[in-house]
Amino acid sequence: MSLATTRLKCACGQFQLDVIGEPIINAECHCTSCREAGARLASVPPAFPLREPNGGTHYVLYRKDRVRFPDGTDNLAQFHLTPTSPTRRVLTKCCNTPVFTEFSSGHWLSLYAGLWAGRPLAPLDLRTQTGNVPPDVQLTNDVPAGAMATAGFYARLLVAWLAMGFKVPAIEITGDIKA
Repeated sequence: MSLATTRLKCACGQFQLDVIGEPIINAECHCTSCREAGARLASVPPAFPLREPNGGTHYVLYRKDRVRFPDGTDNLAQFHLTPTSPTRRVLTKCCNTPVFTEFSSGHWLSLYAGLWAGRPLAPLDLRTQTGNVPPDVQLTNDVPAGAMATAGFYARLLVAWLAMGFKVPAIEITGDIKA
């Protein structure tokens, strides 16, 4: 059985990537580092919004072996919250479109939902790290959150890793973003 391929592009169209098949999960992260990175990267012109109105970051998670860069990764640059951060956020060099967040030694990419601009995107499966939501933010109850939802999230990641033969493909990115 052949899996469908979806081509995604940056805002200016100079960078593209392909995702193959269905995502692992469609999630909104509320961790402190995603909120801080979203705020800091919002200062990089033209300032694409990374955070939802509730402060969370909407991601579509794909196995690394199901993401292709047809023209390579030369047009990408990375951002780390601190020099020792194990997580990097990756944007295009041409127009600063947010592309993905990657955890060191992770087997998946958390693609920014903004890449699907103007295209249908499945609704959220869950919200993660909701314990970090500031007290003045009220989340709706229409999306699962909490310990059980997070356990299901980790189970999906484990199943995806098993399907990949426990491989962790590396993605080389040159260039850094200061924010």
